[in-house]
Amino acid sequence: MREEVVLITGANGEIGHGLIRYLSGLNYTIVAIDVNPLDRPLRSLVSKWIVGDILDQILLGRLVVEHQIRTIYHLASILSTKAEYNPETAHRINVEGTLNLLRLAVEQSQWQGSPVKFIYTSSIAAYGLETLDQKNQVGKVKENEYLFPTTMYGCNKLYCEHLGRYYSKHYRQLAADSAAGPSVDFRCLRFPGLISAETIPTGGTSDYGPEMLHAAAKGTLYNCFVRPDTRLPFMVMPDAIKSLINLEAADQEKLSRFVYNVTSFNPTAREIFEITKKAFPDARIDFEVDQRRQKIVDTWPADVDDSTARQDWGWQPDFDQERAFNEYLIPAIRKQYMETENH
Repeated sequence: MREEVVLITGANGEIGHGLIRYLSGLNYTIVAIDVNPLDRPLRSLVSKWIVGDILDQILLGRLVVEHQIRTIYHLASILSTKAEYNPETAHRINVEGTLNLLRLAVEQSQWQGSPVKFIYTSSIAAYGLETLDQKNQVGKVKENEYLFPTTMYGCNKLYCEHLGRYYSKHYRQLAADSAAGPSVDFRCLRFPGLISAETIPTGGTSDYGPEMLHAAAKGTLYNCFVRPDTRLPFMVMPDAIKSLINLEAADQEKLSRFVYNVTSFNPTAREIFEITKKAFPDARIDFEVDQRRQKIVDTWPADVDDSTARQDWGWQPDFDQERAFNEYLIPAIRKQYMETENH
């Protein structure tokens, strides 16, 4: 009998780290895939870790044969900044890789006779506001508003949201056997900027927040690439993990949509700067605006409306802005770099 597992792609990234730690604590059997070797402290927490590519269909086919996959957490992607330098590569990984996994999920669903849950992480990069004035006027943006992304990453994420809906509701709808067997149970979170105390940011356009904190704790100069008045929604990694777990556990009948906004707080870059300076008085932080990256950030909403997630499946972040910085980020980041210095 095949072993029932949870599959995590992009397992060595920021979200993957937190998700592996959480799920392993609940005794889930985890198969982790990443293009890089899984960090050593995490290896004992998973049943199997694979250095592999989600474009490798032979690898994915082997997973279907060897395991009974109950849930896929699809985290792997090329992020917004890196995607702009290699948009075709980003499309291949972000879209074709997702398509491969959705096809795997269909095969697995039909094999085991019940839908595989497919938890997909999207982004506020799926939005695209036309002007800064519009951004400042519209307030909290709902899931179905202003979906005109200006980056390859945002285009990829928005398209994959539609792919998930298609595979859940309309897959092969004209085929003679289209009604045969269960389909995929696709569920998606449109994340704001994420800040982790444990892992270093890896190429997101909203990473000025976590980068500022980590640089201050290390004592290195940081040049913030956005204006001080730039405002974006954020949440800390524990809440990101909580939202993934809660959405996965939600009763399918209570879900009114496939894609949900989630958020926690929305400071300006200046507010993050002031909090960081208060915690690390010797921090060296300058604002040197990169106009090209600023232009992208200005198309993303200053805040998002996550009321549907709160209503459908009881979403509620544990960390508001004060708790996020004072109880989680600053103490944990300070401890991390003090331990590094002592070694």
